[in-house]
Parts: sequence; C-alpha cells; structure tokens
Amino acid sequence: MCGIVGAVAARNVVTILIEGLSRLEYRGYDSAGIAVMNGDIHRVRAVGRVAGLQQKASDTQLNGQVGIGHTRWATHGGVTESNAHPHVSCGEIAVVHNGIIENHEEQRSRLKDLGYVFESQTDTEVIAHLIHYYFQQEQNLFAATRRAMTELIGAYAIAAISVKAPDLMVCARQGCPLLLGLGEGENFAASDVSAIISATRRVIYMEDGDVAEIRQDGITLVDGQGQPATRKIHVSDVSLASMELGPYTHFMQKEVHEQPRALTDTMEALIDDGHFSPALFGEEAEQVFAEADSVLILAAGTSYYAGLTAKYWLESIARIPTTVEIASEYRYRESVPNPKQLIITISQSGETLDTMEALKHAKSLGQMLTLAICNVPESAIPRASRLVFLTRAGAEIGVASTKAFTTQLLGLFTLTATLAKQRGLMSAEQEHEYLEALRHLPVSVQHALNLEPQIREWAKMLASKHHALFLGRGVHYPIALEGALKLKEISYIHAEAYPAGELKHGPLALVDEDMPVVVIAPNDALLEKVKSNMQEVRARGGELFVFADLDSHFTESEGVHVIRTPRHVGVLSPILHSIPVQLLAYHAALLKGTDVDKPRNLAKSVTVE
Repeated sequence: MCGIVGAVAARNVVTILIEGLSRLEYRGYDSAGIAVMNGDIHRVRAVGRVAGLQQKASDTQLNGQVGIGHTRWATHGGVTESNAHPHVSCGEIAVVHNGIIENHEEQRSRLKDLGYVFESQTDTEVIAHLIHYYFQQEQNLFAATRRAMTELIGAYAIAAISVKAPDLMVCARQGCPLLLGLGEGENFAASDVSAIISATRRVIYMEDGDVAEIRQDGITLVDGQGQPATRKIHVSDVSLASMELGPYTHFMQKEVHEQPRALTDTMEALIDDGHFSPALFGEEAEQVFAEADSVLILAAGTSYYAGLTAKYWLESIARIPTTVEIASEYRYRESVPNPKQLIITISQSGETLDTMEALKHAKSLGQMLTLAICNVPESAIPRASRLVFLTRAGAEIGVASTKAFTTQLLGLFTLTATLAKQRGLMSAEQEHEYLEALRHLPVSVQHALNLEPQIREWAKMLASKHHALFLGRGVHYPIALEGALKLKEISYIHAEAYPAGELKHGPLALVDEDMPVVVIAPNDALLEKVKSNMQEVRARGGELFVFADLDSHFTESEGVHVIRTPRHVGVLSPILHSIPVQLLAYHAALLKGTDVDKPRNLAKSVTVE
C-alpha cells in the first residue's frame, strides 16, 4: 500500500516525481503529494488522483532539485488533504512513509509533551516530528533518521528531506519495500522500479534495517547495526511498454489479454528443457524436495486461491499432504512446526507483508525448506527463500490480479509434476502428456478469450443485480472463489462462492429469481454431481450461468445460460476456466461504471497489516 518516490538531481525533479507517482498510483490513490527543496520546503498535496496533484504543481510552478513524493492508501486518518503526505515538522523536515507505525499513539503523546503540534491524524507525522527532534541534537539528517528508527515499532519505508541539509535525501526501510536508483549525476528512491524506470534501470534493493543517504554524486548505505553495507546492483528488465495501455481501455483488460504470452514466457524454460526438473526451482531444489514430507502453502487474496487449487494437484498427483493457510491467520496462531515441511509462499509483488511475516514466522519455528512463487525476482519474499519459481507475467498494474493468478497456477502445476516425478509417481508417458498439455495451453486460453462477446452479453444480465453466487466442485471450487472475488472487488456486486455440494446446507435459502448463480462446470469426474446441484437452483427459480466446455452435455433453456470453453484440457482446466470469470467481472464493472483498475478502498501491493 502507498507509493514513495524521491530524487536528488541537478535538474528540476518535479516532473520525475509526478511521473513516478503516476506509475505508483496502483499502490494507493486516496491522495498524493510532493515536497521539494528550493530555499525552503515547498509542498503540494491533493485529495484523489495524481492528475489533480499534477495540475496543482503546474499552477504553482513548483521547482526543486531535491524532492520526495507519495501516493496514499488511507490507513490512519481519513481521505483529506491534511492527512496527505508529505508531512512537515516545524517547516524544516519533510517525510513520506509507507507502512504502519504500531506505537504511534505512544510517540504522539510523548512528542506533544515536547511541544510538537500535530496537524493530521496520521502515524506518519510522528516520524517527521521524531526526526526533527533528533536533528536538533545531531544536526545531521542521516544520524537523526537512524535514531528515530530505534524509536519506531512496525513496518515502514521512509524518505526524508531537510531545509538544513538541502542537497540530500535520507531513506530507511523496515518491512516495507524501498529501492535506490543509480543515475548519472542523479540518484533516486522508490517503492517500485516502475517509478524511476524512465530515469535509470540500475537499482539497489534496500534490506530491513538499512538507512541510506542519497546525494547527486552517490549513495551511502549502512545496515541495521550501523555498519557500511554493500548491496548488489541490479539492472531491471522492466519495460516502459509493459506499463502503458497501448490499444486497451484499462490495464485489467490489457492484462487479461496478455495471458497467453505470460503463460508462454513462464513455461519457456520447462518447454525448452523438455522435462520436469527440480533445477527449475533452484540449485538446492532436488535436495529440498527429497527432504520434504508435506507442504504448507501461505498466501493471501487471489494467491491464496491459487494455493487452494494446488492442494488438489499436489495431493492427487504428487501424493504429498498439503495444507493451505491464509498468511495473516497462520502467523498469529499456535501451530505444530514440522522441519520437513516444504513452506511455499505465493505473492505477485513479493512484498505482501502478511505473507512475508508468515514466512519469517515459519522459519523462526525451524521450518527452513522454503519456496517462493513470485512475479518480481528481487523482491523480499524470493530473497528470503531457499528456492524460487518466477512467474514471468510482466508488470501487472490493475488491482484485480489476472495474469499473475494464472501464471501462479502454472508454477504450482509445474511444481506438482516435478515432485511427482522425483517421488517416482509419474511415468515417462504421463510426463509427455503433461508437457503436451502445457504446450497447447496458451492456444486454449486464447480460444477462451475469444468468448468475450458472449460473456459481455452475460454481464448485461448480471450488472443490474446486487448479489451473485458462484459454484464449483473439486479443483474448480477455488476458481469459483476467484470468480466471486473478481466480481465483488471491481463491480461492487456482492458475490460469494461455495462448493456446489454445500448449497443444500444453507446457501440455497438465498436463491430466487434475483440471485444469479454462476457455475464452473467442466467435463470432469464431478460433472454429474454439479448437474444435480444445478437442478436444486432451478427448482427454486434461480437463474444459472454455466461455464462448461465442449465435452459437457448441457442444453440451454429458460433460466439456464451456457457458454462452452474450448475442449476440456484435463488437469489444467482450472487455468482455462479462470479466463471467463475474469472477463465476466470486467464487463460487469464496465456496465456499472466503476473504476476497473483502481477499485475503491483497495490497492495493488498490500504492504501493511
């Protein structure tokens, strides 16, 4: 949540900050602001989108060579200009902050006693005043920030500037993502490389506890113990084109249609190699997989549903006991650790705080067999894991995850087949069949995308409704969950998902002519059971919207609408059936007139609890 960008240059940095914030807006869009040094701190803030901030900055002819910017997802305090970042202490220190300071109330009380006046409801203003307090003693922004960090409890990324140190910026990280960009005679800081990609591709990823001083001519970095630290310089391969809409109306639309390419890129190494190999997951994978006697998947949101799907695959194909837990629940309960359990974390950004903290908790319990499935190679979760599988989905800007989800499923299936092979449970013939199915998957997905005109007609019937039920059975139940999530998060239609067999145990009471029921019903072993559940809906006057496939024998009739995806793709069917539910949600949202890419109250990268 929230996005930070900062710059120290020999040119006016306002354009850099505004452009960076526009690329970070997916992280939060309640308000935005920038502050630059030009004799004094000059600050512009605006409620709403970055476009409004850009206009205000232009109107005031804002100019400066050192500056910080922020786009906010509201946590502490409402969506008001006074709560927008940057926050300024005594006209001398300006701070932007991502994360949550857990002891902010205690610090606020202490700082009030010291004479500081608070103008906002945010926890961030505590940081500004605290740095100012220590600056009075140290007369050094770097030292003052380091001392302030020792007083803060929580997760944060911070960038600060000072009137009394007008040629530099200081950054600190603890638990929230922050990177440094290395330019030619100019340097940067940002939450995400996308914010500074037009200025530099050379980046350093800060570690927890790091504090950095950024000047035009270089960067000084120390670790949590105050010792000089050398961090590896990475050259980002993120392309500007991946962050532009091109011919599409929304990023979600673009990313839905990019799925054939994303799946192809993700499986490239597997297909080129021609067999399932532990090497796809890292040098230690064969040893780690041999030690593992069970699997624990930790994830949140859409990634959690990918994990639920994988549980069916892992247990039925690889015959390995698998548990899937919501990361934020796992880390706060008493669990029974098993050092032989493979801990799998799934995250699009690799910075999801709940998932990162769950991974730390598992490791603290002695569970050191860890695997990250992630879309961002140098993010925190992969760096904290022994093994990594990269989903090469490319930049995903839309808040509602689409191509990240299907590539996560692909990674999890690859893991399943690899474990099955290593455990002696997969014949050469079966391996060949799986590889052939994967080779044909992008084409099948494209065929599913071609169903968009039919799905658009369904959306017209759903958009006027206030509620919807999604049903699935077996490995397709998590896809029903994902479909319900997509519909409610971008169209604001309340939607719930159930295993179809659960209808008669309660949800059937909701079914009437105003409750559309969306069914995931491919031709698998549970198809006849699903058909029986559908009859329960029709008997109560419910209207059915059935996603089947060419091998399923469904007949359209009054109150029963059927769309058939391409031929049944066997074990990979959950990936294929993810596409229609994404398109259904997208077109329902279009008809509702909601902000598809930036749904209310949500943000893309969840880096706070």
